[in-house]
Amino acid sequence: MDMFGVVLWSDRKDNKAVIWCEDHGDLAFYRPCCEDAGVSLDTGDWVQFDLTTERNMRFVHNPRLVAEGAYAGIADVLGRGDGNAEDTTTTTHGRDGVAEVIPFRPARSQTKKGAHAAHPMMA
Repeated sequence: MDMFGVVLWSDRKDNKAVIWCEDHGDLAFYRPCCEDAGVSLDTGDWVQFDLTTERNMRFVHNPRLVAEGAYAGIADVLGRGDGNAEDTTTTTHGRDGVAEVIPFRPARSQTKKGAHAAHPMMA
């Protein structure tokens, strides 16, 4: 399955990453294998990848960088939990409380040439 997502955490030494997927399902884990040898992911990168599920875990394969650092600081915004995410969040009130929605809108100048900026994740 083809998917877009944002790198929430990465380990440059081991070249591993945790990715928040556009479907807002479970997080996906990236662990490099032979076909991904040249890929290095950093926190905040917007990536496109193939997704598989093995033993109830989601794994990233064949990651392709769409925009480097497009969401720098997103892990901090998500981890704050105080509702003060400046201009990056829209708050909606649900029946059971408050939910924060963090839109996926990188700056157009950071989008890699030829990338699909009109992807539904960007709406």
